[in-house]
Amino acid sequence: MPGYLTKQEDISVAGAADLVIRSLLDNQQFHDPLGEAEALGISSATWPLFGLLWPSAAHLAQRMASRPLLAGERVLEIGCGLGLASLVCHRRGIDITASDCHPLARQFLQENVRLNGMVPLKYRTGQWGAQAEVAPEVRSHGQSDSQTAGQTDGEDGTVQGHFDLIVGSDVLYERDAQATLAHFLDRHAASGAQIWIVDPNRGNRTTFHKQMAAHRFVVVEERLDQPALGNVAAYKGRLMVYERSVLG
Repeated sequence: MPGYLTKQEDISVAGAADLVIRSLLDNQQFHDPLGEAEALGISSATWPLFGLLWPSAAHLAQRMASRPLLAGERVLEIGCGLGLASLVCHRRGIDITASDCHPLARQFLQENVRLNGMVPLKYRTGQWGAQAEVAPEVRSHGQSDSQTAGQTDGEDGTVQGHFDLIVGSDVLYERDAQATLAHFLDRHAASGAQIWIVDPNRGNRTTFHKQMAAHRFVVVEERLDQPALGNVAAYKGRLMVYERSVLG
C-alpha cells in the first residue's frame, strides 16, 4: 500500500472473535496523486478518516455481533470505512454488503478480509450528496474485471436495490441541508426495514431526525454512554433505530 503508512492490530469485539485489522497509521496520512478523492469531494483533511478505527464503529460491530441471525435478510453498511461491522457480520454468515465512497475503502476491506482468512465480502460504492453522480471510472477505483463481473447491483458497482437492515456509524459528521442521506436511506430501505445509526452525539442528529421523518421514519434512541475502563476511552453516543411509521 504505497504512498501512506499503515499499521496492523488485533481488534477485540465483544461477542465476536478477534479480528486482524490493517488501518492507516494515523490521521496525518494523505495520498491522492490522481485527484480521485478530490473529485469525490474528499479533502486532504477528511481523506484519512475512512482508514481509522473509530469508537462508534466498534459499538456498531458489537451490536451486530449479538444481533440474532435472520434467514434471507440483506444487510447494507453505509460509510463503512474499514468495515469492522461488515467483517463481523460476514464471519457470522450474514448477507452483508459494505459500502463507502472513498477510493481506497474497497482495497483496505479486501486486505482485511484476506488477513482474517475469509471468503470475499461484497462491496459497492455508496455515496449521497453533490458528488453522487461522479463518473463511474472515478468511483470504481481499484475494481478488477473479475470483481465486477456478474455483480447484481449497479453496473459500475454502486449500491442498488433494497435492504432489510441498513447500518452505519458516525455518518452525521457533516451538515446535509439537502437531506441527501435521508433520501439515500429511503431509496434503499425495504418495506419493513430497520436503519441503525450509531452516533457520537453529533450536532446534526436533530436535523437528521426531521429529515428522516419526512420519509415517514420514526426513531427510537438508546444511549451508549460508557465510562473509561483501563486503556479504553470513555464514550458518549446513541444507537438510533429508524422504522417507517405504519400510519399515513
